[in-house]
Amino acid sequence: MKLNEGFLDSMKEAFALFRSNDPAAAAEIVKRAMRGERTDTATAHPNPQDDTTTARFADLLQPRRHAGKTRTDADVQDRGHFSTRRYVGAAGQRDYKVYVPAHSRRDPLPLIVMLHGCTQDADDFASGTRMNALAETHGFIVAYPIQPQNANTSKCWNWFRHGDQQRDHGEPSLIAGITREVMADHDVDPKRVFVAGLSAGGAMAAIVAQTYPDLYAAAGIHSGLPVGCAHDLPSALAAMRGGKARSKARKAGRADIHHAQASQCPLIVFHGDADATVHPSNANELVREFSASEAAPARASSGDGRARKHTVRHMTSQAGVDAELWIIHGAPHAWSGGSSSGSYTDPSGPDASAEMLRFFLEHPRRQ
Repeated sequence: MKLNEGFLDSMKEAFALFRSNDPAAAAEIVKRAMRGERTDTATAHPNPQDDTTTARFADLLQPRRHAGKTRTDADVQDRGHFSTRRYVGAAGQRDYKVYVPAHSRRDPLPLIVMLHGCTQDADDFASGTRMNALAETHGFIVAYPIQPQNANTSKCWNWFRHGDQQRDHGEPSLIAGITREVMADHDVDPKRVFVAGLSAGGAMAAIVAQTYPDLYAAAGIHSGLPVGCAHDLPSALAAMRGGKARSKARKAGRADIHHAQASQCPLIVFHGDADATVHPSNANELVREFSASEAAPARASSGDGRARKHTVRHMTSQAGVDAELWIIHGAPHAWSGGSSSGSYTDPSGPDASAEMLRFFLEHPRRQ
């Protein structure tokens, strides 16, 4: 089913205003359109949490895929076992894929849960991040929860919806349920369970790491957004633009998503400073509660002749929790160091997957 043409025209007009630095006018158009005639798609999803109009507009915000080569089956690491499963929980169900390395080991293995970005799927994300190849080399399991199109038109994780920002509710509960199911089905070390994501997946990774600090030992967030920066479409647009959505959300009484737990989980954050989709200021906001470590001041790297120049800040919270902030100079909205066989990747690097793995293995859960 499709939206009526008038509504879609309104969305396109709002998007144009947003891109021309007039978010207030864009938000007003969206509000007017959402007060108008109900569409067939909205009627098919009467649950107020199924905000189909928000999902449709999110589709307009997504960047187009780069002109990399098309993914083939050979691009997906297949020396181990890459299988599709389905998790069913109180909040619904989600398919997911699990990669188990070919070489068995005596000790329990680490687990990394990877949350794809908009328009992606598990195979695409695995191929683009090369995480399965790293799993084969270093010995860990990878799980890829899959966001279906019936949950969001662009297959984005719904990080901007209040009902999907809380422990034991919505999509966080589904992702945590998948994580626990993989742990039950395989020999996983419970102290070395991690979560990472790109863009909308990065924003959701921040949410699940913050709301489930007893499950995830550390989180990797690439081109994502901080927890609580949005609770609806206008605030999501403002946050993506680099606005002050977080302070507005707090004034609106939306500071009820376990903000006090933000520093319990070590974070490694990557963001390109040429990202035109999610403003780089969101990376700084993600590590707002961490301060620079005197023992490891910020350092700039010129790369190895192939990688982009980048600046790395080593940080620590008051509770002694570590964080790293990687700003990749000149990089777009894409996974740094990824393979061109996947979408939304920047092959020039540095290698975000390898650095996240290094950070994860240095930070097992302390409790």
